[in-house]
Amino acid sequence: MKKFVIKFKTLSNQSGGFFDWDKSLKLLSELNKETEKSSFWDDQEKAQEIMKQRTRLENMINLCNGIDNELNDLKQFLDLSEAENDHSIFKEIFSNLNDLEQRASKLELQTLLSGEADNNDCYLEVHAGAGGTESQDWAEMLLRMYKKWCDSRDYKYEINAESIGDEAGIKSATVKVSGYNAYGWLKNETGVHRLVRISPFDSSSRRHTSFASVGIYPVIDDEINIEIDDKDIRIDTYRASGAGGQHVNTTDSAVRITHIKTSIVVQCQSERSQHKNKSAAMKMLKSRLYEIEIDKIESKRQENYNSKTDIGWGHQIRSYVLHPYQLVKDLRTGVEKGNALGVLDGDIDDFIESGISFSYNQKT
Repeated sequence: MKKFVIKFKTLSNQSGGFFDWDKSLKLLSELNKETEKSSFWDDQEKAQEIMKQRTRLENMINLCNGIDNELNDLKQFLDLSEAENDHSIFKEIFSNLNDLEQRASKLELQTLLSGEADNNDCYLEVHAGAGGTESQDWAEMLLRMYKKWCDSRDYKYEINAESIGDEAGIKSATVKVSGYNAYGWLKNETGVHRLVRISPFDSSSRRHTSFASVGIYPVIDDEINIEIDDKDIRIDTYRASGAGGQHVNTTDSAVRITHIKTSIVVQCQSERSQHKNKSAAMKMLKSRLYEIEIDKIESKRQENYNSKTDIGWGHQIRSYVLHPYQLVKDLRTGVEKGNALGVLDGDIDDFIESGISFSYNQKT
């Protein structure tokens, strides 16, 4: 019985300790009153921000309320079983408590996603490092890993641009990930990822080390004003290509935009219309420029830039070893998992969650 009391106390503190319930309810009431004003939509930018804040607050309140209700139900269930001296259901109660504890921990992490763009969708970019086919195959493996992770969270993803590798894999890819807090969850995945394995492309079966970089950028709202001068960009069109270099379109519908001042390059080939591809590419460019502004505000621009430039030794955030043993280790947080194949199948929550906590602690 003692372990149940300890568990209940721990979870009660956990579910209420990270969320100011009274303050949140008061703020939600104030936001609802704002939305009811006849002049609410006069200022579109302000209205959009209020609506986003209200949605985020409602979600948090509902989730906390749900955990609290389930916890109270389990308490009553435990009291009833004690009164009737029925200990047969203790195991089930404890299992449910463990499940609630995990959900409360994830909810606590979610409260840390309070950045301006954390609630937004995001763009995920993967670039193969030096090494030709080896690195290009690794880049495709990484992309698959993130797709699997998106599937596990019911996030939608759409490939905006993809450059197929010479023999296997991909040289680069840009994917739009859609879902609540997509940017907040994934933003700390930015950096260089290293793979050690026996190469399937080496006839001598030697061990190879490959690198690929990941970049995460928020999809910004239309209301956020990012001005781009026409003279600062160069727009190129080309034919979208598929596997083996085959052209999937007979017209130059794919669009590549280069921002001259920053050397940022974005491209989109997912639409048949050149106009739609140009519009999507401009949104991607605005997202990249917006992220730079966020970095400047947080005084981390140089640090982030250094972590993304060289795809090689000394700039890694995570190491994936498949031979001579299996181990995936995050070099920032120290979190590691022995089931490397499971990680490559999308089981990366532990790394993402520890990254969020690590990033938050770095700021405080």
